[in-house]
Amino acid sequence: FLFFFFFISQVLLMGKSGSGKTSMRSIIFANYIARDTRRLGATIDVEHSHVRFLGNLVLNLWDCGGQDTFMENYFTSQRDNIFRNVEVLIYVFDVESRELEKDMHYYQSCLEAILQNSPDAKIFCLVHKMDLVQEDQRDLIFKEREEDLKRLSRPLECVCFRTSIWDETLYKAWSSIVYQLIPNVQQLEMNLRNFAQIIEADEVLLFERATFLVISHYQCKEQRDVHRFEKISNIIKQFELSC
Repeated sequence: FLFFFFFISQVLLMGKSGSGKTSMRSIIFANYIARDTRRLGATIDVEHSHVRFLGNLVLNLWDCGGQDTFMENYFTSQRDNIFRNVEVLIYVFDVESRELEKDMHYYQSCLEAILQNSPDAKIFCLVHKMDLVQEDQRDLIFKEREEDLKRLSRPLECVCFRTSIWDETLYKAWSSIVYQLIPNVQQLEMNLRNFAQIIEADEVLLFERATFLVISHYQCKEQRDVHRFEKISNIIKQFELSC
């Protein structure tokens, strides 16, 4: 008999309507290119998708519509259904939102529900659409948002990323998130290190086949470009889509 064990991780993707949740999900998991996401409509209620990684890891991804009516329902009638057994909450903020106070209110409501139903869940905040911010202001604005979000998240901890669908930052954020979900990551890293030493490589990367997210890497020499992994992901994905 053959037995297959699947590690199923429930991931909530949340944020106000128009923040860019479905666009990033479509780029990472459905092979959209950035310009094609303009034709995507608003998410109605909750869209479920199952994404299989590395053979036996399945992401049960819940893309939650961000209109006010839906958000209120998540915290009342659907609270137990939405927030139970969550392993990861990804909350997306539109950096140019004119309703920042409301965004933060909904975020804190999510955290309260997570604390009650899934207290061990990992929290990630994506400060999205950073391409709309002047380049010389990006570091400052992201740092301010990150400090606010970490303060509002207490007693839970959150990890923040700045993202845009137009550059490699989206792949960096999602690679980091998926890395946290891999059950045997230490074994993978050890195998990668052994492989690199056998072939005497300066650096070895392990990509997930369908999404080209970076799962793990090993390097024995310092490299100059800190964004090289995400750039490779982006280039290969674009090449695949153009063939």
